[in-house]
Amino acid sequence: MTQTTARIKREGKHFEVIVNMEEALKFRRGNGKVILETDKIFLNAKKGDLASCEDLEKLFETTDVQKIAEIIVKRGEIEETQEHRSAEHEMKFKQVVDFFARNAIDPQSGNPLTPERIKNALEQSHIQIKNTSIENQIPEIFDKLSRILPIKIETKKIKIIIPAIYTGHAYGLVQQYKQLEDWKDNGDLEVVVKIPAGIILDFYDKLNSTTHGSVLTEEIKE
Repeated sequence: MTQTTARIKREGKHFEVIVNMEEALKFRRGNGKVILETDKIFLNAKKGDLASCEDLEKLFETTDVQKIAEIIVKRGEIEETQEHRSAEHEMKFKQVVDFFARNAIDPQSGNPLTPERIKNALEQSHIQIKNTSIENQIPEIFDKLSRILPIKIETKKIKIIIPAIYTGHAYGLVQQYKQLEDWKDNGDLEVVVKIPAGIILDFYDKLNSTTHGSVLTEEIKE
């Protein structure tokens, strides 16, 4: 368990809380809860300067420390240790290698690409892997990898019909894979997507969760 500082700036003042770093990062991603290491809101945690109740009420509309801490963690900045950043990057790098090892082939030979070959190509291309969902980064990473490595990803083409009531929530999920879209008169969205085969089950899970299972899908054979 690592202790760290989370902070937010409002009307020229910094408000800080001391929290458990791992749990704070989980909370920001939508899981867990903020665990405070000390039940106080600071203007400067290192100096021990406390925020006044007047400032808290004015800028957060509450003096409840837990509620304010949740706002700070959700919307502010969380200090991460170099060790944690390195571990996160190593994990993301491995996820990218694993993805291409499962889904990519050498189009010249038709053989799978070995993890070692993919790893070397990633290092050679100096690709910056971000601390976000790997699936969202695949198109950009693939584009850069393909400049130095013969590579092809096995994909599936799917036609999806999303009921009008869910299009606002589901559009962001399908947009990155979209090839064609057709908005119907009743507000439904028909879209054709092309998705890497290795993430198809995860894609279906997210799509069904977002639309409460009301989406219609049909695989298009090519």
